Amino acid sequence: MKAVVVETTGGIDALNYKTDHPTPDVLPAGHALVKNEFAGLNFIDTYHRSGLYPRECPFILGQEGGGTIAKLSDNNNSHGLKVGDRVVYGAFGSYAEYTSVSMDKLVPIPDGLEMQTAVACMVQGLTAHYLSSSVGAGIAQPGDWVLVYGVGSGTGQWTAQMCKLRGYRVVGTTSRGKADNFDNVKDAASAFGCEQLIVLENAPDKSYASTTN
Repeated sequence: MKAVVVETTGGIDALNYKTDHPTPDVLPAGHALVKNEFAGLNFIDTYHRSGLYPRECPFILGQEGGGTIAKLSDNNNSHGLKVGDRVVYGAFGSYAEYTSVSMDKLVPIPDGLEMQTAVACMVQGLTAHYLSSSVGAGIAQPGDWVLVYGVGSGTGQWTAQMCKLRGYRVVGTTSRGKADNFDNVKDAASAFGCEQLIVLENAPDKSYASTTN
């Protein structure tokens, strides 16, 4: 099968595109073989590729994907899933045509939801849900202001929108580079899902600089 394999960690050259990588043929108990249609690209993948987050080499990169179930392991608790079902998952090895995934990591995709949308929702959406519903242990109440740092990112925009659904008022921060994609700060704030936006000026070798509202 086709796969992106890291044999030795390092820079971008560590990514090896292979067309003859072995397809998983013997599945561990409680696993399904997913024929991938999409793989999620996440910044954490660069940590695995570089070795910042150590993994045993060689390995297939990626930890988010979606597709259809091609095979179930023997003596498997299928969790109500069957061959042919569309699923999304968060598990290692998604940069490949096929991935062996533990059944408890598979999420069925509702009818009417496109595969690429479901894959895009998995890691970022679950992270945003956690941030908006669990962080702070109920300290924030409807009507309170909350700050979403990096609101221009994918996870940040999800988080801002979920906070608004919970009745919070949202202040966000974003970089000047992202804010300048809009005619003005107000338009950027609206697009990112927040009421007020703090724009952090670009400052090489610094974490932040002067801000504008």
